Amino acid sequence: MTVIARLAGAAALLLTTAAAAQAAHDTLVIGIAQFPSSLNPYIDAETIKDYTDGFALRPVTAYDKDWKDSCRLCAQLPDVEDGSAKTETLPDGRTGMAVTLKLRPDMKWADGVPVTTHDLEFTWRAAHDPAAGFINARAWQVVNAIDIVDAQTAVLHLGQTWAQYNEWPWLLPEHVEAPVRAAAGAPGDYIRQTIFNHAPTTPGLWDGPYMVSGYQSGVQVEFSPNPYWPGPKPGFKHVLLKLIENTAALQANLLSGDVDMVAGDGVGLTIDQGIALQQQYPDRFTYIFRPTLSFEHLVVQKDNPILGDLRVRQALLYALDRQTLVDKLFRGLQPVAATWVNPLSPFYSRHAVTYGYDPAKARQLLADAGWKPGSDGICRNDRGDRLSFELTTTAGNRLRELQEQVLQSQWKAVCAEATLKNEPARVMFGQTLKHRAYPGMVMYAGSYAVTETPRRILGSDQIATEANNWSGGNYTAFSNADFDRDLGIAETELDPARRKAAWADMQRIYAEQLPELPLFFRAEPHVIPKWLHGYAPTGHSDLGTLWSENWVSD
Repeated sequence: MTVIARLAGAAALLLTTAAAAQAAHDTLVIGIAQFPSSLNPYIDAETIKDYTDGFALRPVTAYDKDWKDSCRLCAQLPDVEDGSAKTETLPDGRTGMAVTLKLRPDMKWADGVPVTTHDLEFTWRAAHDPAAGFINARAWQVVNAIDIVDAQTAVLHLGQTWAQYNEWPWLLPEHVEAPVRAAAGAPGDYIRQTIFNHAPTTPGLWDGPYMVSGYQSGVQVEFSPNPYWPGPKPGFKHVLLKLIENTAALQANLLSGDVDMVAGDGVGLTIDQGIALQQQYPDRFTYIFRPTLSFEHLVVQKDNPILGDLRVRQALLYALDRQTLVDKLFRGLQPVAATWVNPLSPFYSRHAVTYGYDPAKARQLLADAGWKPGSDGICRNDRGDRLSFELTTTAGNRLRELQEQVLQSQWKAVCAEATLKNEPARVMFGQTLKHRAYPGMVMYAGSYAVTETPRRILGSDQIATEANNWSGGNYTAFSNADFDRDLGIAETELDPARRKAAWADMQRIYAEQLPELPLFFRAEPHVIPKWLHGYAPTGHSDLGTLWSENWVSD
């Protein structure tokens, strides 16, 4: 081959490569370490489900990257100042509220059907049906009645005052889901038969900038633009979420170019991987480490006779050197948690009991609870029972598995034995936690909205049971009358000072009772390609994918 021919061939190859690179920017491939058990926004409390739905489904309102409440489906936020939200006297003499909600007139589902107040009314009715098995539908459940004014305007009559009167979640498409709900007979039928599960590529399910155009359960989800989306034109012809459960393999796929980026928000790379990548490849990607309201913790099985003893739970927390853990593993970017409330939160209280690293105190508490070291270094009680329990987390998450080993080692130092039994995320969240079927403890992170109360995780009315189709998110089965009272105040009190006092008391009760063992607050790593612009993580449960129409390539 002549030199000229070789040069021509090389030039052609460069042009082909450049064209391929440009074409690749029409598609954004995102690696995810978890897969949603359902795409219905009201079934199962999963960060990965919220991340996935964020591309194609919009809530009525959402807090943005600046932690400001904003409209997504609504035309304007209800406000007591302008009278669109006001108190009213109920027939029984109690005080309720009338909230006028105006939807955007230009919003349509991806099959061209307008998003209207009929969808709002359908969602409200479904949320009031215990057999529907909805999780986190509290907002709709405080609404006693709805007056439909027109296709875009409805007046919501609340049975109480409601501090979050201008925060409203997703709408379900009446024209798609109503027949399924009408046909559901036995409790739990709707959860199993929802079109979100059986035919997620149905265009009428989606009202965001993208719609689900391809779906392989446990493998990948593909999105393409919603042809009826009225906002900024989506920047990609295709967005592909690709499951790679092992986070080491996820990183390898990123470096090889098989995925363009990895999901942030706790469903992609771990923070240590993000730190290591930045050190090794400082100029290859854009790195963002966003402090968040996500809370890494250990959910405790209260029916386990060992863990049901408060002294044991306290001892297990005193035995953990959490500060050294976050310093060594996370470069100090993730602060140790006292409760579920991050110091970044406007409701944070400094007065809750804290549990510093104190192994001597841990041993004394275990002794007080009747546990004595055995010949093998593991404590036993007078009946000969071993101080042993099972610890579970998401399999394949290298960092969580490393955290487990640290916890296991530190507990062993005070004569407590943790046996590890990890599960794929879809099993752990979709079955084990949902049915409270774990025998010991489960480690995972919860993501919270800016003003969200902890009702869905700690309210006694949210305990997951067979009777409510396992729809509650209170996996610890925590039940405390004073805590429930504070929850009510935090949700209904319009006076900011009284609401903050209730939040402080909930944090006191939590720290004293330890229904969960708090670990740390997460700073999520976001590793994105240099050519991706408009990407803005939020740091709370209204994830950045809710603004994915702003993501564009060079």
